[in-house]
Amino acid sequence: MIRLFDILSSFIIILMLSPILLIVAILVKSTSKGPIFYKDKRVGLDKKIFFMYKFRSMKVNTQDENSWYTKKNDDRITKIGKFIRETSIDELPQLFNVLNGDMSLVGPRPESPFSEKIYSIEYWDSVHLIKPGITGLAQIMGRSSLGLENKVKFDLEYTNKIMSLNVVMGILYNIKILLGTILILINRKGSN
Repeated sequence: MIRLFDILSSFIIILMLSPILLIVAILVKSTSKGPIFYKDKRVGLDKKIFFMYKFRSMKVNTQDENSWYTKKNDDRITKIGKFIRETSIDELPQLFNVLNGDMSLVGPRPESPFSEKIYSIEYWDSVHLIKPGITGLAQIMGRSSLGLENKVKFDLEYTNKIMSLNVVMGILYNIKILLGTILILINRKGSN
């Protein structure tokens, strides 16, 4: 049932936002060299590797194994990239990951395979019992300002709660997180 909710919701959102998606695609392509989309390996349900999509916000050929994260005021970020990151528009192509079944609308954010070494085994095993999400409890509780310890706490809290709820209560809980995400995006708090 949650999968059906994800499919219908992401399809409707894609239809509603298609003009924005088209405009951003044109801006990304016309303002810097490289592809429109950035795809990156992420770890999903049952630790399966999949490619997560974003609008490209960085210059091409500027990322390697030792720089898989970005810093504040990173000079690799393009001008349009800065705007789409601040507004989280760069995340919208992940709606196609949801349609494909690799992600859910709500869940712990998908991690890079490179990041496994920074987490405990308990965390790594637990969060991969469910699909990763475009947004989640950690995102509405502070996003990038949380710090690793609190991110882990909220991801585990969400995972444990969603696995204990029945389908209807799980959908309602996810809707609450989605509404919280919309409020944060409107206020532009916690974006990086």
